[in-house]
Amino acid sequence: MPSFRNTYIMEENVNYFLTEEQEMIKELAAKIAKEKIEPVAAEYDENETFPWDIVKVMGQSDLYGVFIPEAYGGLGGGVLEMCIVTEELSKACGGIALAYAACGLGTIPIIQFGNEEQKQKYLTKIAAGEWLAAFGLTEADSGSDVSAIKMRADLDGNEYVLNGTKTWISNGGEAHVNVVFAVTDPSRGARGVSAFIVEKGTPGFTFGKKENKLGIRANSTRELIFQDCRIPKENLLGKDGQGFLIAMRTFDESRPGVAAQALGIATGAFEKATAYSRERFQRGQPISAFQGVQFMLADMATQIEAARALTYQAAKSIDSGMKQVSKISAMAKLFASDVAMKVTVDAVQIFGGYGYTKEYPVEKMMRDAKITQIYEGTNQIQREIIALNVIKESARGTK
Repeated sequence: MPSFRNTYIMEENVNYFLTEEQEMIKELAAKIAKEKIEPVAAEYDENETFPWDIVKVMGQSDLYGVFIPEAYGGLGGGVLEMCIVTEELSKACGGIALAYAACGLGTIPIIQFGNEEQKQKYLTKIAAGEWLAAFGLTEADSGSDVSAIKMRADLDGNEYVLNGTKTWISNGGEAHVNVVFAVTDPSRGARGVSAFIVEKGTPGFTFGKKENKLGIRANSTRELIFQDCRIPKENLLGKDGQGFLIAMRTFDESRPGVAAQALGIATGAFEKATAYSRERFQRGQPISAFQGVQFMLADMATQIEAARALTYQAAKSIDSGMKQVSKISAMAKLFASDVAMKVTVDAVQIFGGYGYTKEYPVEKMMRDAKITQIYEGTNQIQREIIALNVIKESARGTK
């Protein structure tokens, strides 16, 4: 049976003008992906094993600190650094990489809206790789619609009492720090939602069963359950009623991370398919000599490079302090995830019957790719965000 190699070479064809430090981060993440993640990816996927051993390696390598300010033990990078790491890890396994990316999602609101005491308490532990974070917004009937959530947080003296559930939470049950959203004033609609930090182990805070998923099976997706869960008033993140703003700002910064995950999955599948096409022979020649396969590879390479350019530009725009980033952030997530789905399906096609078996990794990559079109706002929601911003810009331009 043909063998194939993982090349990790594609982005070398285009210069993205990364700094020396960013190149070092990239190389380190790629090394961990190659040596630690790729050998166990199939096993962890099959057994739904949460990758604590790899989380430990990433923590010791300072990867969890690349996007956290230096004042709290991080390396002082931003969204681009987070995307670089996520992309490299996702080339080997999108599910294992999610232990990193989902932690970023849960950390961003603390970086943005946490007070000094909260940042010192939580960011230092996350940067050191000692604690993981999770983000609890979605509910069974609300999806990503913050204004429709039902979980309550009622102030009782110096404590908030939380009651309700959150569903489909990545890192659920594993994360030490959970940023969750609850209604504090139902009469104010979206303006009556607030954000809170809840630590694992808090009385009244438990977890549902681990979801049996199509893809990203190495990550733990669980329901967060709050039954008369009391937390100190100091665990309010930002101000009362700021929950909607916190959620939207967080998504603006985190969606390029989903794009990077999709980009990594797509690149990994493309590299496997390219190597396989050179080593799989039909009619006395490699299938890479057939024009039909060549055209597929050409389209895959072009789509991936376009997705990378858009993803990196979105990340750089956020890091530069650009205020209006909702549109480009949504574009990056939308385009890269659609590319990931297309590329992984084509990779399976190039492998033929072998690609449909678990003996080769591309079927897993196809399964992992699908979620990137769904979480942190489905791609239909991304199109709405993009369209609304385009219409607003057009209206401003005609005044």
